[in-house]
Amino acid sequence: MTRKLPRTGRSLPIALMHAREAVMGPIRDMLSASNVTEQQWRVLRVLDEAGALDASTLARRAALLQPSLTRIVKSMVAKGLVTQVQGAQDRRRQEVAITAAGSALIADNASRAAEIAESWRAHLGTERYEALLDLLADLADNDAKQ
Repeated sequence: MTRKLPRTGRSLPIALMHAREAVMGPIRDMLSASNVTEQQWRVLRVLDEAGALDASTLARRAALLQPSLTRIVKSMVAKGLVTQVQGAQDRRRQEVAITAAGSALIADNASRAAEIAESWRAHLGTERYEALLDLLADLADNDAKQ
């Protein structure tokens, strides 16, 4: 017996992709002026918030695959946005840290990024915005458990 698929307009993966594109459009516009990609921005945001991290933790927190992170970090080191050093606890591990230039890039875009986030909060209303974040976190937590 074949199960009937939901209509594409009610498909969670498709809905998430459409929502992602709607949310990322203004962020891409903001980032293009700074000559950084979405992925580089995520790396900078995570490092700015958490401090130096080993590559596997950074990849997980920035929602990147490890091989992609390796390539991204290499280009960010060349741009002077991050550094890569041996780990303090385990010298076999590499830690990535944000530089002053990376922090400045975050600071330069913080106001616009906050405006973008606030526009989505205003569009949805605070309660629905927070509920959406909670629901998305639940989905991500479920994926991590499987």
